[in-house]
Amino acid sequence: MFKLTSLNLNGIRSAATKGMPEWVARTQPDCICVQELKAQAADVAGRFEEIAGLKGHFHFAEKKGYSGVAVYTRHEPSDVITGYGSTEFDAEGRYVELRFDRPGRKHAPKLSIISCYFPSGSSGEERQAAKFRFLAEFYPYLASLKETRDFVLCGDINIAHQEIDLKNFKGNKKNSGFLPEERAWMTELLRHAEVAEEALGELTDGAGKPTVKATRGGGMVDVYRKLQPTTTDEAYTWWSNRGQAYAKNVGWRLDYHLATPALAALAQSETIYKEQRFSDHAPITVDYELTL
Repeated sequence: MFKLTSLNLNGIRSAATKGMPEWVARTQPDCICVQELKAQAADVAGRFEEIAGLKGHFHFAEKKGYSGVAVYTRHEPSDVITGYGSTEFDAEGRYVELRFDRPGRKHAPKLSIISCYFPSGSSGEERQAAKFRFLAEFYPYLASLKETRDFVLCGDINIAHQEIDLKNFKGNKKNSGFLPEERAWMTELLRHAEVAEEALGELTDGAGKPTVKATRGGGMVDVYRKLQPTTTDEAYTWWSNRGQAYAKNVGWRLDYHLATPALAALAQSETIYKEQRFSDHAPITVDYELTL
């Protein structure tokens, strides 16, 4: 069994003071994908290169105290890719991919584990516009990657996809993280090719040529929703620091495992850990019937 965890740290130094490394030592994941390091290489050196015996691979933001992602693993990757080729967003430290290619492996001989931190648009129109630019360029990147290999993308997506994914959905329809355009992006990413094929004949212009909307769908799988299709209050992974959001469980589901279908089919069980708080997010762990 392959145990994979995702956690937005809201600062690795802060999370460490709240018991995160000890928790990782107790739970023994094979990999833990973390986001929002809020640290640079110099801050990590001598302190966070490893956590509980897991070796870290990092993508730092150029701006100090901002963003940053990592994957900690007990298995040696065959390759490490930092950034996805974006002139704008790679400088923000949002993407690191570990490849575990094993030609003789039964499942997913070409396998990637990705830690990704999607931009937030909650601070205003400028960052919301940046978030939309990220989504526009990241979708085709994932589609292209899916053509050549299987992967699980773990991360803070900063989008609650459905009404069951946040407590106050009625009051948040005009707020970043639950905007119709963001939700539609998620729907398209999770739409499967076979479903989209049926729509191709309907979405054509006068000459019978498919329109822009007639895409084949991203074909990705929301692993948590595959295992827990109807949960509401139990599904939340983030709570605002305002008011008593955590105490009252006024939360959002912002942290995901997004997998190619072959890997999603191997998912056996999931856990959102809420007994301790290491940040404003909760870690989400999925066990996959897979051996690296």
